[in-house]
Amino acid sequence: MAAVLTRVARLPGISRFSWLMGLYAENHRKLMRLFRPADLACGVYVSHAAHGPALHVQVIEQHRYTVELRMTYALRDPETGEPDPSAFVRAYRDAQQVEATHCYVGRRWQDVIGMYPPPAEIIGHRLRMNTFFGKWLEYLAECGHGVATLEQRAPDYAEHD
Repeated sequence: MAAVLTRVARLPGISRFSWLMGLYAENHRKLMRLFRPADLACGVYVSHAAHGPALHVQVIEQHRYTVELRMTYALRDPETGEPDPSAFVRAYRDAQQVEATHCYVGRRWQDVIGMYPPPAEIIGHRLRMNTFFGKWLEYLAECGHGVATLEQRAPDYAEHD
């Protein structure tokens, strides 16, 4: 009998960093489709959808290549008083990526990974944060939030009711 050699196909692997960059690109597509933040002036916007709580979108700063914003509901964590959930987001116009830099979903990042985590843990945390953010954007779209539902608030408007 002739020996049969089987060829094992090796698929290229994707690193966690590459996966994270892919999340950033997908979150950019979702956020731009929903709110087009590059077209918004600095200030606070509120979106009322068909169902669910009002969404607050604060455009913190418009830079040449980035837009910084915060997204949250008018809900507060009973223990800390912080808006929950909330995300600080940086949109990179030139790279077409959106990074959730800080998310608050019941706990702060320092409580989750400590003050001096190893690099692998930081990448893992950013993966979880930006996966959460992408799913939140999908949920917001399903609820009916979007650029058409945004209303700008006066500058003296309290950030959260």
